[in-house]
Amino acid sequence: MTGHTSGSPDTVRFLQSRRSHPAVTMSGPGPDAAELETLLSIAARVPDHGKLAPWRFIIYPADKADVIGAELARLYEQKTGPLDDAQRDKELTRFSRSPCVIGVVSRAHEHAKIPLWEQQLSAGAVCMNLITAAAASGYASQWLTEWFSFDDEASRFLGAGEGERFAGFIHIGTATQPPVERPRPNLPDIVSSWTDKD
Repeated sequence: MTGHTSGSPDTVRFLQSRRSHPAVTMSGPGPDAAELETLLSIAARVPDHGKLAPWRFIIYPADKADVIGAELARLYEQKTGPLDDAQRDKELTRFSRSPCVIGVVSRAHEHAKIPLWEQQLSAGAVCMNLITAAAASGYASQWLTEWFSFDDEASRFLGAGEGERFAGFIHIGTATQPPVERPRPNLPDIVSSWTDKD
């Protein structure tokens, strides 16, 4: 291999093969406190115009997963009507599918110099950094949103404050099966060269 990537072929190969694992296929163990601190430190190393840190993390203790699931099931039933057994179980187990769940909260706000969109993109970069750091550390990881990311009442229950919204929930655990590769975009379909129209 030649060029600037010659010093890090392992990193390039890792990035070429990184794949999310469905949270429902994860088991324990998840990262311990020291590992989690490292992962969050890496996650926070993202482009951040103005050094605003327009995001924050919420860690959901595993022993509270049942409490969270019960409230999400209640809220979902309140909003959609009676749940069948399968849907109720789905809501009850939202936060117990993996041993570690981290909420990434976007706290983007109007700023005289930093566009809101840039701040929101920074929160997305945090999510991507976090799942990549987890995968590089040997864990399975998945970035999910789900309905409660976009529901005001559920988001408040899960810890979002006024003017905040969830960029996603990052599930981290141990893989129980190999990830399944999915089709990726063909580069010619998504890459173009700028042309002066004049």
